[in-house]
Amino acid sequence: MALAVTSSNSISSSSFALSSSSNDIKVDRANVASTSLSQRRSLVRPLNAEPKRNDSVVPLAATLATPEVAEKVEGEEDFEQLAKELENASPLEIMDRALEKFGNDIAIAFSGAEDVALIEYAHLTGRPFRVFSLDTGRLNPETYRFFDEVEKHFGIRIEYMFPDAVEVQALVRSKGLFSFYEDGHQECCRVRKVRPLRRALKGLRAWITGQRKDQSPGTRSEIPVVQVDPVFEGLEGGVGSLVKWNPVANVKGNDIWNFLRTMDVPINSLHSQGYISIGCEPCTRPVLPGQHEREGRWWWEDAKAKECGLHKGNIKQEDAAVNGNGNGAGNASEAVADIFNSQNLVTLNRTGMENLARLDNRQEPWLVVLYAPWCQFCQAMEGSYVELADKLAGNGVKVGKFRADGDQKEYAKQKLQLGSFPTILFFPKHSSKPIKYPSEKRDVDSLMAFVDALR
Repeated sequence: MALAVTSSNSISSSSFALSSSSNDIKVDRANVASTSLSQRRSLVRPLNAEPKRNDSVVPLAATLATPEVAEKVEGEEDFEQLAKELENASPLEIMDRALEKFGNDIAIAFSGAEDVALIEYAHLTGRPFRVFSLDTGRLNPETYRFFDEVEKHFGIRIEYMFPDAVEVQALVRSKGLFSFYEDGHQECCRVRKVRPLRRALKGLRAWITGQRKDQSPGTRSEIPVVQVDPVFEGLEGGVGSLVKWNPVANVKGNDIWNFLRTMDVPINSLHSQGYISIGCEPCTRPVLPGQHEREGRWWWEDAKAKECGLHKGNIKQEDAAVNGNGNGAGNASEAVADIFNSQNLVTLNRTGMENLARLDNRQEPWLVVLYAPWCQFCQAMEGSYVELADKLAGNGVKVGKFRADGDQKEYAKQKLQLGSFPTILFFPKHSSKPIKYPSEKRDVDSLMAFVDALR
């Protein structure tokens, strides 16, 4: 796990020395942290981290982890109000507040582009920090070299999250290496980026991104400096369990570059070749003078919705009415790729769903999710539900999915207790009436406890 720490092997609870290749900064920790490092280390359990490293650059990377017990003040905080308070704050102040509030339970998402500014801001706070990045397997060689330069410059280790090899293999074998040019980038991004990100965020309570309002007027013009993440789940699971910080939301692109030049930090050499926004090699190209920076990403698609899925909560579903739970209640675009795809999941059509609901004597109990593939909350629980289906395979419980939006929505509301997406139903072995999962927690352990209590 990437932490920026002193190169010394001893750290006291009253002071913390942060070293880099260019300067040394010593900060009185008593004034900037409410919980000492020694206290936090006494309450830890391992996170989803890399194997322990022996090199002295990060001697505490494997021992600093998520507290088993944490004060619940963050869950009670009004982050919408906090965003208003910090609207005119500097990126450094916002970064400092984020690291102070969440400590070891927050990490910087680093893409290998100009968001290296986030690492520099974190470095300047004098606080320990984490950095992770998604290695899709299709990045430019220049980006990999840049990662190495950043690690050496700041004396940190970046935690790299990789896509599932089986999922990548299945996608490439069935559709080829460049299917996204024909049917859109969402499916490939889901396998190579969104699911690895979801795994990373499951070990955190907050994350820090380099989103700016001027990056994509169609999707990012309204992002706040801090928000409850609308798509992903954090350590505690369920809606609202993850906080998203965007310290440079109000900063212009030119100002970011002035900051990077002033601080003399490493930058990706692709920028000098005309690349501004940098992603995977097949899906990124230089932009021409006068073009917007996002024009270089997925240039063959609609320019109004250029998000890979990591920040899909920015995209408004204009065709869907929104109910009190924030779920789309109407029809959404048919172009949205389907979700909950697994060989251990049964896809039910309307007839299959009616037959299942009609049975009084089932050979096996069923767990079925009523979903809409465009729903951000359905997308957020995709990994957990697929993992649950894999765990239950061959254990006497069938797991299925039923797409309940569009023409099927009225039926689902009247006959299947659909209130909002997703709705999860358990059909017992000897009863026709399904039991609705009552909780907002949709992590694997919570769903498994629900199933075990009823089968």
